[in-house]
Amino acid sequence: MQTTRPDSANATDGEILARDRSLAFRAAVAQGLVPREQPVVGLLDVTGIIRSAAALRAAFATPGVEVTHTFAVKAAALVPVLRLLRDAGIGCEVASPGELALARAAQVPAALIVLDSPAKTPDELSRALALGVAVNADNAQELDRLDAAVAARPTASPLGVRVNPQIGGGSIGAMSTATATSKFGVPLRDPGAERWLLDAYAARPWLTRLHCHVGSQGCPLELMAAGVRAVHDLAERVNAAAGRRQVDTLDIGGGLPVDFGSDEDSPAFADYADLLRAHVPGLFDGRYGIVTEFGRSLLAKNGSLLARVEYAKSAGGRRIAVTHAGAQVATRTVFAPDAWPLRVVALDGTGHPKDGDPVEQDVAGPCCFAGDVVAHARPLPPLDRGDLVALLDTGAYYFSTHFSYNALPRPGVHGYTVDPDGAVRFATVRAPQTPRELTAECGGGWADSLSALTGG
Repeated sequence: MQTTRPDSANATDGEILARDRSLAFRAAVAQGLVPREQPVVGLLDVTGIIRSAAALRAAFATPGVEVTHTFAVKAAALVPVLRLLRDAGIGCEVASPGELALARAAQVPAALIVLDSPAKTPDELSRALALGVAVNADNAQELDRLDAAVAARPTASPLGVRVNPQIGGGSIGAMSTATATSKFGVPLRDPGAERWLLDAYAARPWLTRLHCHVGSQGCPLELMAAGVRAVHDLAERVNAAAGRRQVDTLDIGGGLPVDFGSDEDSPAFADYADLLRAHVPGLFDGRYGIVTEFGRSLLAKNGSLLARVEYAKSAGGRRIAVTHAGAQVATRTVFAPDAWPLRVVALDGTGHPKDGDPVEQDVAGPCCFAGDVVAHARPLPPLDRGDLVALLDTGAYYFSTHFSYNALPRPGVHGYTVDPDGAVRFATVRAPQTPRELTAECGGGWADSLSALTGG
């Protein structure tokens, strides 16, 4: 499909994103990516992802400072995405054996992988140490396991400890990991905790990193910077106590929040890096390497969900568009709509913007419970059967946190690029889940197992 693409010479990144996205919606319909039997699809802007990765690298680039950027795999657990980011110089932050396997499948080098999790098993730790990926211990008991593993077998893995600076939370409690009672890391302000950390590092010369992650969506930049300042100050005390530069790398986590209300990246990576330079100048003076673990902020703006309107109806005087995008793909939005609102674009059946004066209407999903609504009383041009809706800013988490309610299959995901002449090219990231695959996942290979226990 070819459509004239507006000149991008003077356009902002947000304007380019919106233009290419609109072309992709129309092309997805024209090229058969939203057929009757597959009425919801995920779309990823490949050029936008590369642009986001470049912005991240540019923001933290500092002469004399080694910076390693990793992507939080949980935000988009898709091998082609991890491979694309690897090609853009971004590694992987993994939090499970499965995520580590995905990073390996994407051929991400061990030197660009960091393992974080509050519940690592002995086998998981052994595998990570054998590969040489970095590991951040979450607690004292895990550090005991690392003691045994390191004593039994030398490793090239950089090793550190995750610290909870206990500086408070943001506006979304579930996304705040530096509260007084967070499950993550060693609570720095608990009685005796700092003394224990200083002793732990003094006894283990192979502990060379410190890690901190304050939270993500809903956390202001100032709170994040305060967490980085706390871990930097702790590193200074560890090194002073050791009488040498033992801690040589600070893993500052990720967590840059996303503005879900516009196409612009706000705050930008540069905003955060500049704030860190002002509040934690020692982070950039060359004495420490830096590791980052951004996720949502790299992918969210670069993805959309496109879904067909199966029926249009009304109840109590309000219009309701029943679509195929609900809790199975927009889980957080459905269950916590105030914290995770999404912009919705009304499109006709060809993917063009709908005309008509906006009216309040609900945009509902296909799941069989009353709360499966992605937008309540949203002013939109009237949606009719056969139209489409686009859920914007869904590139992060919406393709990797599928909710299997009603045994709804995982939708296909496709990446796209837009040529200068407006031609849109697609590549498969994940094929739509088939009924056969879904049945196998739900125990189809063991249909008689329970009956056999009863002699049936």
